[in-house]
Amino acid sequence: MKLDSPIFDRIRVKPDRDRRVKVEGPSCEWAGCANAATHRAPKGRQHEGQFWRFCFDHVREYNQSYNYFSGMGDDAVAAYQRDALTGHRPTWKMGSRGGSGRASEHARRHSTEDMGDPFGMFGEMGGRARPEPEPERESRMIRNAERRAFESLGVEASATAEEIKARFKLLVKKYHPDANGGDNSTEDRLRDVIQAYNHLKSAGFC
Repeated sequence: MKLDSPIFDRIRVKPDRDRRVKVEGPSCEWAGCANAATHRAPKGRQHEGQFWRFCFDHVREYNQSYNYFSGMGDDAVAAYQRDALTGHRPTWKMGSRGGSGRASEHARRHSTEDMGDPFGMFGEMGGRARPEPEPERESRMIRNAERRAFESLGVEASATAEEIKARFKLLVKKYHPDANGGDNSTEDRLRDVIQAYNHLKSAGFC
């Protein structure tokens, strides 16, 4: 490689001229600085969305002394921190009624009276909700064989599964020969009860 080659000159520790890339753009706004403004810094409270433009050295110096709450009293700082929890937006107590102005209008538009409250949450906070409707009993088609089975057990066709099971256990204890001193005269009745229960069970009634 020739010693006067331009390629050799670029990798030298001390080139013959400044080959650093020149940054195009605005100048640093720090007083007395003419370097390129490569960084932004917020102007501070009551100037949200506005920024200073500094070079790297001066933006670092500015950030070290930056204080958003400068000039605010302790009470004002505490109030700001409380409002920051809700994003500085107005809030109202859940379930509150009455009031005036915007809060009252908000309460009227978001009333809980048209809402269901199965867990009683609104009632605990002073609100009201529409009562929960009674669940409708499932209606099923009852065939003649199933109707006879209900009659054998002595229960209504609208009886629940728990009522049918309880009635079945009672009748088994009543008509079982062991409960009648070994008397076999109730075996036919016991057989009818067992068959009726098994039929209702296979049909999904219990």
